[in-house]
Amino acid sequence: MSVLTSRLGRRPSGDPVRFVWVLFVVSAVCQYLGAGIAVPLFDHTDPAVIAWLRTVTGGIVLVAITRPIWVVRDPRRLLRATMFGLVTTGMNVAFYLAISDIDLGVAVAIEFIGPTAVAAVSTRGPRGVAAIVAVVLGVVLASGASPSGSVFGVSFAVLAGVLWAGYIVLGARVSGATATELGGRRRWRTGVEDLGVGLAVAGLLTAPVVLGVSEITGSIGLSVGVVAAVAAVGVLSSVIPYVLDQVVLTRIGRGRFALMLALLPATAVLVGAVVLAQVPTITELVGIALVIVAITLSAGTDRADEVGSEPAVPG
Repeated sequence: MSVLTSRLGRRPSGDPVRFVWVLFVVSAVCQYLGAGIAVPLFDHTDPAVIAWLRTVTGGIVLVAITRPIWVVRDPRRLLRATMFGLVTTGMNVAFYLAISDIDLGVAVAIEFIGPTAVAAVSTRGPRGVAAIVAVVLGVVLASGASPSGSVFGVSFAVLAGVLWAGYIVLGARVSGATATELGGRRRWRTGVEDLGVGLAVAGLLTAPVVLGVSEITGSIGLSVGVVAAVAAVGVLSSVIPYVLDQVVLTRIGRGRFALMLALLPATAVLVGAVVLAQVPTITELVGIALVIVAITLSAGTDRADEVGSEPAVPG
């Protein structure tokens, strides 16, 4: 695995644009394929437990890949990583509770209200206003289009979006502080190290709450098969997307990466239709399309060409 990640960290010898697009598409497909695998598991145990297990699995694998001894030895970096991991865990739990009740594509569209708002706030002029209007209208259409949806699912999708916004802001500070402490070297590996430790520690801290509540409600029912499937979800939805996205961010600016994010709602709809047989209505499709427009508009920031390691992997 370390050999693979070291090769990913090298500059491609061919077309860099094609290379980063391939990486991003693989990341997006893996991300929502993992969610597609997770949804049927909700019949066996609580979605919160599935999300927690995904967090723990992702943290363990990332720690095994990076062996982040320097994170553990630095109290300030360990604290930042832990806060980062707790926000990520909460985002994952909220997202899984959402997709247990509403369609995957709709949940992803609603969730984008968070990162779009963060990007739009830093966008000067009418583009920021247009992005906010488009995302709000898109979310209204997507969330209210189907009678199968509910206040429960939509509420948790909105919460996931809010936590995603916090994840982006906190993650940018974590990676920025770490890069400064390391002499300004913004390597993709540092963000992965911090998240790996953060997820592992957050998994330990939240275990009593998640497992305790699920045990009390009688909704926990783990088997070897379920744990194995969730481990695959952790690798698909957390490990692969985060590593690949960090590699992409070392090659392009955040503005271009934000434009790539417009693919995510469409990818979620496609995976939901193929894997879960969730076919959106026309109104939902219009809402999702408006969210994609909002993402595109909000990508036009003044820092569009700045290369950094701001995280963008959703729940």
